[in-house]
Amino acid sequence: MKVLKLAVLFLASALLCACEGNGPADIPDWKDFVEDKPGKDDVPEVSKDKVPSDMVLIYGGSAHRNPVKWTGNYLKEYVIYTDRSGVKHWLFDGFLCLEFMYVNVPTGNKTFITGYSYNGVKLPSATKYEWQSLIDYYFEIDGGLNAIEKAVELASEEMGSSPKTKRKVVIGIPEPISNEYYSNTSSSTVYWGKLNGKELDFSLTSDRLNACKWYIDEIASRFKAQKYKYIDLVGFYWVAEKATNTRDLMNKVGEYLNANEFTFNWIPYFNADGFSEWKKYGFNVAYLQPNYFFSDSVPEGRLDEACDYAKRYNMGMEIEFDGNALEANGKGYKLENYMKAFKKYGIWESSPIAYYQGSWALKWLRGSVNSEYNQKLYHDFCEFVITRPYRTKDDEQY
Repeated sequence: MKVLKLAVLFLASALLCACEGNGPADIPDWKDFVEDKPGKDDVPEVSKDKVPSDMVLIYGGSAHRNPVKWTGNYLKEYVIYTDRSGVKHWLFDGFLCLEFMYVNVPTGNKTFITGYSYNGVKLPSATKYEWQSLIDYYFEIDGGLNAIEKAVELASEEMGSSPKTKRKVVIGIPEPISNEYYSNTSSSTVYWGKLNGKELDFSLTSDRLNACKWYIDEIASRFKAQKYKYIDLVGFYWVAEKATNTRDLMNKVGEYLNANEFTFNWIPYFNADGFSEWKKYGFNVAYLQPNYFFSDSVPEGRLDEACDYAKRYNMGMEIEFDGNALEANGKGYKLENYMKAFKKYGIWESSPIAYYQGSWALKWLRGSVNSEYNQKLYHDFCEFVITRPYRTKDDEQY
């Protein structure tokens, strides 16, 4: 298996300009994954066939989601795209399945990540019960990963053939939060549940790691048993978007995943604690959130900064939008600005990209047939994805 690393080549002149404070360095020859022999300072080893070129985030597991359950027909529009002339194309080749909270359920609301609230109430930490419920959600007979499998099957029927490679699946790992109530550090650390008859104590890194290993093993085992034809479990994702609360743990989780031939993925927010040290924490692939779309107080220049950071620290990037991109909500121009910036700085050409679309904003754009603006934005976005040199240079990928 070829070993590849996420690498960046800086031009001396570009570095000089950046150091002199003349703004983000426009580095057109930034490279993505290149063959090389790993050295002590290299990115952790990862095979490129385990890295999606275009990975869409899809949320599911909690009862507050709409729809609560995925179906093949619902997800099919994320697998194929029909262009303006009626020609069909493969769209996203990767699916990041994740959830941040478990709410509107009889057992009580819980969070899978430090800091989350629901309806203004800070949530208690998820226990083994919620972790298990999330696993069960992913393996529902008529939902979860089976829905992604069905979506690719339906898409293959429309395309007339299967994609040349399986669609890649990455699954989020809940954060093993130290205390039962993240807002109260004196609350119990013995709340999560038992493994092998032993009550876990989340004040111990070893117990938090064991919970993660159990979760990984459960998913890996059940995925293998399904013998999927169209999808492949390539890795896991760390849902905590900063290093603050899991600095002692992430590298150990990464080592365990790599030993089991899975990738370890991360998408920290802009300037998050530890974002530039993602290699040190054992991640194979990291994407940076620009966090430009959501607030009117964030200037367009944030995209320049984020692209510059991503290049400096060898990171992929995330495109962000939600239902506010629709014409009626007036923020579609921000999605357009992401696409322009990613082309300007070479991200579009040579970097893996993750796509945050809120709940199902891409479907909403596609379904807005009475809005010429929404239809144009939908097609422009999908064409941005399917024409990327990063994915088209390797024919075997599609």
